[in-house]
Amino acid sequence: MPERAEPDACPGALRVHEAADGGLARVRVPGGRLTAHQVRALADAAQLGDGGWELTSRANLQVRGLASGAEFAGRLAGAGLLPSATHERVRNVIASPGSDGALDVHAVSRELDERLCAVPGLAELPGRFLFTVDDGCGDVTGLRGDVGLLPVGDSVAVLLSGVDKGIRVTADAAAQAAVLAAEAFLAERAQQRAASWRLDELTDGASRVTQRVLAALGISAAEPVAVPDEVVPTHAHLGRRQLGDGRVSVAAGAPLGRLSPAQVACVSAAAEVAGQLRLTPWRTLVLPGIPRGEAATLLSELDSAGLVVDESAPLAGITACTGSPGCAKSLADVRTDAARTARPGELPVHWAGCSRRCGRPAGRGVEVLATEAGYEVGGKPAGSEPTAALEAARRAL
Repeated sequence: MPERAEPDACPGALRVHEAADGGLARVRVPGGRLTAHQVRALADAAQLGDGGWELTSRANLQVRGLASGAEFAGRLAGAGLLPSATHERVRNVIASPGSDGALDVHAVSRELDERLCAVPGLAELPGRFLFTVDDGCGDVTGLRGDVGLLPVGDSVAVLLSGVDKGIRVTADAAAQAAVLAAEAFLAERAQQRAASWRLDELTDGASRVTQRVLAALGISAAEPVAVPDEVVPTHAHLGRRQLGDGRVSVAAGAPLGRLSPAQVACVSAAAEVAGQLRLTPWRTLVLPGIPRGEAATLLSELDSAGLVVDESAPLAGITACTGSPGCAKSLADVRTDAARTARPGELPVHWAGCSRRCGRPAGRGVEVLATEAGYEVGGKPAGSEPTAALEAARRAL
């Protein structure tokens, strides 16, 4: 496990990171759900920076090029997107975007967020600590959050580092149990005198935290079951999906994880039609509850604006870090190179400008890494023109 010499430096809405292209703010969106009003507010607030949005692998949103972090934070607070100045970096809650499963993930995510912010000590959670709330389909459980909630039969399993250790609660008690697990992590970390950012960095962390949670709940462990461990590909579920009430949901990807100001405006208008917007950890946007007769027009508008609406599109499944010139540590303009060489393929691809590998999605895929000697594809040198090596890797893995 990595040795942590200092607290994590994850940016937030209040802790703005000074990047090469200006201030970088990260907006936590617990559960990934935004109202149409909040989408408009975020679009307006982005004008304080470069006007665009970046989507993250934790279903959060970033704005770059900010000159005034204080004014940006003020606008978020006015839209209800900054409920706690002390806890804003620890509100890392990913939820299943479909929300039509066995657990009302949006209600649970909302309660979990409120309970997190209500416990002063939980402000000490690392910015990397992650909660997942799965509706039962297994789509976010595979991300192996530090604390996960997953329906199992008539109960909800509280998972630790993606593993079922036998903690069972009712759906009504799920959010409270997740908070107890987070408190148990901090208590165990203090006892071990560790500076760990993630639960699995603690010695026997999952087992020790399990015992603390069971004791706090006054229950015994149930028989553990196998839980989903597959990671959903970054280019899955694009386009339209039929819902049971005669409506459809529409999902579109942000090209290389970033939306231009014009694309943000298009998404904001689409959110007015849907009434809400959902962010996913696959850097996609979901517009639920669209009337069937309007879905085709909406998809066409998103497609015309340059969003990715087809799983077979060249940029589907392609992600990249900021790269140069936005990041001073990057060794290449990975975004330009990724767009220039994009081809349809079975496996996701992530382009990284340096060995920090920022923004790399979880799961199986191909990495294109910039080095001093040129690009490496899957750990093998590929020079400055990695197209052939990349296509071979996507077929071979």
